[in-house]
Amino acid sequence: MTPEDHARAAADLLQAEKTRDQIGLLTKRHPEMGMDDAYQVQNAIYRAKLDAGRKVIGWKIGLTSKAMQYALNIDIPDSGILFDDMLFENGATVPAGRFIQPRIEAEIAFVMKDAIGGDTVTREDVIAATDYVAPSIEILDTRIQRVDPETGKARTVFDTISDNAANAGIVLGNERHAVDAFDLRWVGAITSRNNEVEETGLGAGVLNDPVESVVWLARRMAQYGQSIEPGQIILSGSFIRPVECPSGTAIHADFGPFGSVDIHFA
Repeated sequence: MTPEDHARAAADLLQAEKTRDQIGLLTKRHPEMGMDDAYQVQNAIYRAKLDAGRKVIGWKIGLTSKAMQYALNIDIPDSGILFDDMLFENGATVPAGRFIQPRIEAEIAFVMKDAIGGDTVTREDVIAATDYVAPSIEILDTRIQRVDPETGKARTVFDTISDNAANAGIVLGNERHAVDAFDLRWVGAITSRNNEVEETGLGAGVLNDPVESVVWLARRMAQYGQSIEPGQIILSGSFIRPVECPSGTAIHADFGPFGSVDIHFA
C-alpha cells in the first residue's frame, strides 16, 4: 500500500465512525496489505484525531488469548489507542446510536505513574512504573464489516488493526489496587448481560500474565518511536470472548475482591 492508500483508508474509517455506516474490508480492497500497512492506517487515524482536538489517554492490547489468536490465524497481539472521548464513568449509560455494533470485554487495566518505553522493557520495569491496577470493561465497535457480504470472507487482523484494534470505549471500576496486591493471573471476572452470566475468565488467559502484556506493548511501541506516558491507562487484554451489546443491554462484570464494573446501552 502507498501512503495515499493509508490516508484514504483512514479517512474512510473516520467517516464510518461519524456516520455509523461500515466500510468494506480493507484487505479486499488491498489484498497486498500487511501488518505495517495496518499500523500506518491506524497512525493516520491517530494524527487526524489529534488534529481534531482529541487527547490520548492510553493504549489497548488485543488478541492476547490463544483462542482469539487461533481464530484469526496469528501468533502475536495487536494494539490500539485510547482517546479522551472514549472514557465512560462506571455505571454510565451509552447513548443510543453512539456505536455501530458494540460489544464488551472484561480486562485488567494498568494506570501508569511513570513513563516507560524501549525494546528492552522488563516486567520489573512495568511493575515499578504502574501506579495502580483496576477492573475494567473495554467497549469494542467495528467500523469495518465483520464479513464481506459478497464473498463471505471474514475480516482479518489487518482490518482490525487499521480500525484502531476495534476500540471504541473504556470503563474503569471504582476500585484501585497496588500492582502486587493480587496475583493478576488469578484475577477473574464473571461477566453478565441482563443478569445472565455470559462469560467467565482469568487473567492468566492474557499471555499467561497481564504484566507481560504491558511488556509486549512497550516493546512494540518502541518500534514506532512511541512510549507509554505517566497517567495513561493500559488495557492489558481480554480474558473473555466479546459479548454482544444491542440496545437495552446492561453489563455487570464481577471481579470478586478485585471489584466490579457496570455499563448500560440505551
